[in-house]
This record gives sequence, C-alpha cells and structure tokens, in this order.
Amino acid sequence: MSSAQNHRWRSAAAQGLTAVTAVLLAVSLAACGPAETGLQRDSARQLQERVLRVSQAAAANDLSGGLAALESLEADLESAVGSGKVTEERRRSITTAAAAVRADLTAAKAEADAAAAKAAEDAAAAQKQAEADAAAAEAAKVATAPASEGKGNKGKGKGD
Repeated sequence: MSSAQNHRWRSAAAQGLTAVTAVLLAVSLAACGPAETGLQRDSARQLQERVLRVSQAAAANDLSGGLAALESLEADLESAVGSGKVTEERRRSITTAAAAVRADLTAAKAEADAAAAKAAEDAAAAQKQAEADAAAAEAAKVATAPASEGKGNKGKGKGD
C-alpha cells in the first residue's frame, strides 16, 4: 500500500472513529439520569461501563474488540429490560444509537480488512517479482559466462 493510500485510509478511519465516538457519547449521555428517565442508576452505570469499553476499543482502532464490547452492551441492555430496570422506550433509543455504532464499526472493519488484504496481495506480488528478477539475473549470469569456464586445462594443447 502506498503512503498516500495509507494516509487516505487512516484519515477515513479517523473520521469514522470520530463519528463512532460522537454516537457513543450520545449513548453514554442517554444512559445517565434518574430512574424517571426510564433507566435505573445501577443499570445506567453498568451500561456506561460497556459504552466506555466500546469507546476505548474504537479509539485503539480495535474494531473487533469494539464490536464484541458492543455485543456485551446489547446483552446487558436486554437483561436490564427483562428485569424491568430499563423501559422499552429507553431500550429503543439506546438500541438505535448502538445500531449506528455497529454500522460505523462494521464499515471501518471492512475497510481495514480490505486494506490488509490489498497490502498482503501487494507484498505477495512484490515477492513474486523479486523472485522472478533473481531468477532472470541468475539466468543472465549463466548465459554470459565464458564458454571455456569450468573445463580447466582440457582442450588446451596438443597432448590431450
């Protein structure tokens, strides 16, 4: 991958992660609040911890880890809804934000995977070319060697 392609990819990834962080912040803020907002404090704290894990993974460009942390957040949310600690309305708002985060992380992961595959393909092509160049250089070396090389003294003189 060229440095320009690498820079464009990193720039796109940074923009995507900025969007992810903004959505995570929205989810985090939505999770804060008293029970009358449809979310009990202990559930809010637990969900905030999950949001923080997603955010940290995204900031570290650990997209797989971010997706795994997001799955944990969603599982905790469903558990909290099932036990009556989160209202259905609050679940919907958090789920909507989580879906946006999932889309961002999935897109960033697909882009990173494609870039890694392209880099591996480029490296394999470069290796193949280097091997072909080495073989051509060896063939040229053999073709330009003097014809009498390797015969020693045989064929020189009358006594043979």
